[in-house]
Amino acid sequence: MIHLRSQKEITAIEYAGRILAQTLERLIPLAKEGISTKELDAEAEEFIRKKGAKPAFKGYRGFPASVCTSINEEIVHGIPSERRLKNGDLISIDLGVEKDGFFADAALTLGVGKIGKAAQNLIKIAWLSLLNGIAKARPGERISDISHSIEQTAHKGNFSVIREYVGHGIGTNLHEEPPIPNYGEPNKGPRIKKGMVLAIEPMLCMGSWKTEVLKDGWTVTTKDKKLSVHFEHTVAVTDDGPRILTLWKKKNLLQ
Repeated sequence: MIHLRSQKEITAIEYAGRILAQTLERLIPLAKEGISTKELDAEAEEFIRKKGAKPAFKGYRGFPASVCTSINEEIVHGIPSERRLKNGDLISIDLGVEKDGFFADAALTLGVGKIGKAAQNLIKIAWLSLLNGIAKARPGERISDISHSIEQTAHKGNFSVIREYVGHGIGTNLHEEPPIPNYGEPNKGPRIKKGMVLAIEPMLCMGSWKTEVLKDGWTVTTKDKKLSVHFEHTVAVTDDGPRILTLWKKKNLLQ
């Protein structure tokens, strides 16, 4: 069932989204060479709880941490550990926040130190695919119009989109209807309506879109071990078009 949220509910989701954005703003300058992903996770959880909110991922279906930290060929659901970031790494940080029963979800990918031109381009195209997908979140469009826009942007950059993992509705649950694939033909699926709140999250990779899950049961990697990146925003559909509820202030994310 697809929920259409009232303005009061959207405001509550946006409140969670502001806490989430502030958390990412704290993590961005910390994601440097030498820091462990476990340290990033601890910083995020402490900040979220100080704001009177909860890390939505921790304990969700048994996930052991507050943040998903996925490095290089890891696509999503990476578990924070003692692993330390190295110069040239790409790190995707995926984060959910719950505040008073309402959820927000967002992700970004950062380059650590000096990264190659191909990796820079992958990040830029993934970011553009997110923005182009969000632009389609308007009343009267269809869910697959978001999907198609993301895929077309990725393909213009000669990148693949991950197929097994998709965006989703969000609100009073972390994952709600409808699923939002990052590929597909336009003008299919549910009609987009005012009051929908959507977590739009393209995941792009340099090689094949095929994936595998590591032995930890969580971390998803590209099967060919080529680089992957991940961006996500929580977006409300309004009469005036899409409104991003997880917008962070730091703009210079791209190497």
